[in-house]
Amino acid sequence: MSPRFISNPPAKLPKMLRHEMELPQYIVIGHDLVSTIVERLKSNHAFRKILLITSKTPYRAYGSKVVEYAGSSLDFEVFYVDEAVEGFGKLVEHTRRSDAVVGIGGGKVLDVSKALAEAGERPFFSVPTVASHDGIASPMTSFRRNGRAYSRKSVMPLEIYADMEVISMAPRRYLLSGCGDLVAKHSAVRDWWLAHVEKGEYYGRYAAHLANLSASVIMKSAKHIVNDWQEGVRTVVEALISAGVAMGVAGSSRPCSGSEHLIAHALETMMEKPALHGERCGVATIFTSKLHKSNWEKVRNSLKTIGAPHTLNQIGVDADLFVEAVKKAPDLRKERYTILHKTPLNSRQIYDALQETMLV
Repeated sequence: MSPRFISNPPAKLPKMLRHEMELPQYIVIGHDLVSTIVERLKSNHAFRKILLITSKTPYRAYGSKVVEYAGSSLDFEVFYVDEAVEGFGKLVEHTRRSDAVVGIGGGKVLDVSKALAEAGERPFFSVPTVASHDGIASPMTSFRRNGRAYSRKSVMPLEIYADMEVISMAPRRYLLSGCGDLVAKHSAVRDWWLAHVEKGEYYGRYAAHLANLSASVIMKSAKHIVNDWQEGVRTVVEALISAGVAMGVAGSSRPCSGSEHLIAHALETMMEKPALHGERCGVATIFTSKLHKSNWEKVRNSLKTIGAPHTLNQIGVDADLFVEAVKKAPDLRKERYTILHKTPLNSRQIYDALQETMLV
């Protein structure tokens, strides 16, 4: 059958809202990737001087192997992430004298690496050592500097190397956090659609479906993730990368971050030792899915099956603190319209929703 086209298109098409896409050029998931990382840096890109951002445990477990394998063929300048944050301004000059920025570690390491790569106008290479959230493959960066949150669109990783050996060795809690960050897309895409319908915000169907797929595959694979550790880790890593790509397609974090992330960020600002990002997001997604009148039971049951936090108590939060976080959340990003902005809740309504969703 021949494709059908519109025979009489409108004389003048309306202008479409502009957004830019950034996508990784190369992604590899597997085992024994140390040699691949080094060879791509020096052979495919002809790099010589590399700024390496890491932290103590990731460097001991993996970063040191990359440096050792490279030998004298690459000149690595190594900085731990905390000193990178403290001396961020001065380190930008180091970045500009380097050929590339490589981040080897967890979320904070990768976020700071992105920010340096952007400021120094150098390509960024992502080497995650844990699968705790979707920042491993997204252009978004978020960390705290001088007591203030630094959160914005930065640069997309040029290349991503997910070595399953080192990621599988990380404490299981990090993987479960990644699952929480992934199911959050179930709520985030609904907030994005709401903003499109009520505020005229740009909405990309492909990016939204891709993000929602990342949530769906985790919920459908909950038993698989529990019963087959190696394949379960790979499933989570691939879903996190897919979510990052969805943000690259959308040109923002919209498909992956909505009301549930606002609540998670609010909790972070209110707690001395908050739970992991993905743990907070997963629990908050149960609540925001209830507000969206979507399948919050499926979200909760999936997290429970996987072994991820699915109650307030499991993330060290009581009902009163959560109520305050829900009230505070909309003000964190007033421009990001969500269900929390559409339907402000009083304390009684929040408490009732917590009871109904079995979060308390």
